[in-house]
Amino acid sequence: MVLFALAVAPGIAICFYIFFRDQYNPEPRKHLLMSFFLGVVSALPALLIQYLLLPVEDILLPVNIFSILIKAFVIVAFSEELCKYVMLRYYAYRQPEFDEPFDGIVYGVMVSMGFATIENIAYVMQSGYATAIVRMFISVPAHACFGILMGYNVGKARFHPGHPFPYLMKGLLLAIFFHGSFDFFLFLKDSSFIKEHVSDIFLLACSIVLLIFGIRLSAKAIRSHMLISKEMHGKNSDA
Repeated sequence: MVLFALAVAPGIAICFYIFFRDQYNPEPRKHLLMSFFLGVVSALPALLIQYLLLPVEDILLPVNIFSILIKAFVIVAFSEELCKYVMLRYYAYRQPEFDEPFDGIVYGVMVSMGFATIENIAYVMQSGYATAIVRMFISVPAHACFGILMGYNVGKARFHPGHPFPYLMKGLLLAIFFHGSFDFFLFLKDSSFIKEHVSDIFLLACSIVLLIFGIRLSAKAIRSHMLISKEMHGKNSDA
């Protein structure tokens, strides 16, 4: 029970953090819960895509830098972020309550945390407390960053009805890029062929530096859209 709680807690905590940031025009809880649930559901098609792409990984044997790049960016990052994007784009994006750019971040995080939570449960219940602690501070926050960067641009797309496509694609591609880069260093760390040349600590540090950069970008994105929310709704909430 404690292990399960440790697996679920990080994603729920991040959801609450973003929920309380949405202070000027909060989203209906039913949409937030549905977005989280759709994030959980998105893990199934992502797993299916990864299963279908397994022959690609076999073709790229033996393991080298190129094959790890393909695994990180195409097999994992592309499949997972695409499935999360579909849930965000075709559910939350279409809701009339999606009425300010910050809502893209809110719903993007809810979907990402749904995905990250079910993924975290699978890893933690299999591998134990050490994995729970590591993923609490690294993997789950990373998924939150991917969701924020995607949602930031989806929010911009929603309010550029004449030209939404570039923003939608930018959001998806940014999430794939950061996800793939983050996983790339972790996959290198777990690859025997590179252990003779580069230390595990260095590769882990590369992923953490990338995560810190993603957190900084995410914080900037949150501040930017919160300012717009304040301009749109702040006067009404202060009255």
